[in-house]
Amino acid sequence: MATADGTLRKKSPEQIARHYYTLVDDGDVDALVALFHSAVRYERQGTPDIDGIDALRRFYTGERVIDRGRHTLDQVLSGGDWVAVRGRFAGVLRGGEAVELRFTDWWHFTPDGLVDRRESLFPGRRV
Repeated sequence: MATADGTLRKKSPEQIARHYYTLVDDGDVDALVALFHSAVRYERQGTPDIDGIDALRRFYTGERVIDRGRHTLDQVLSGGDWVAVRGRFAGVLRGGEAVELRFTDWWHFTPDGLVDRRESLFPGRRV
């Protein structure tokens, strides 16, 4: 969990990216939003960009079409300030539709360990 004293910032970008998926699957919005820089830009395939921490919080507390589910990480690659994640998601959309899909996420980290850019791709699907 992210803390004001920077405990999470002592982790590598790869560890932080991996931790994010646990937080989102558990619905811990406060902790996952704490991973991001205030000026974050989040690009999701097929949807408008999410700019800024307030917009990111709104996304996770109401605009996200996913109701619940679990991520499985198949591959995590890191180099410098970038992390790439390939995986699968199985869950339920807010409308009740069960989904299973693949995803690819690109993460960029600031020198102090916050995510300032994220890009999500969903082959064959828009969520």
